[in-house]
Amino acid sequence: MNLALDSANNLGQYTTAGKILFQINEQLPVDLQLFLEEIDDPKEAKSFILNNQSALKYAIREYRERLMLA
Repeated sequence: MNLALDSANNLGQYTTAGKILFQINEQLPVDLQLFLEEIDDPKEAKSFILNNQSALKYAIREYRERLMLA
């Protein structure tokens, strides 16, 4: 998930990155959850991804750890 997010982010495909994140949306903290409107609007998706990049990576890492422990 981190690799897909980084790849989409590096290529400037923020809507794709948002769609990747939306797959685990309910697992993310409330302040990092996405709305469909944010994903479909490239400017909003870019803003969200860039503003929350480190917090999103941390949340993805925590999600992966929870999956491994389950």
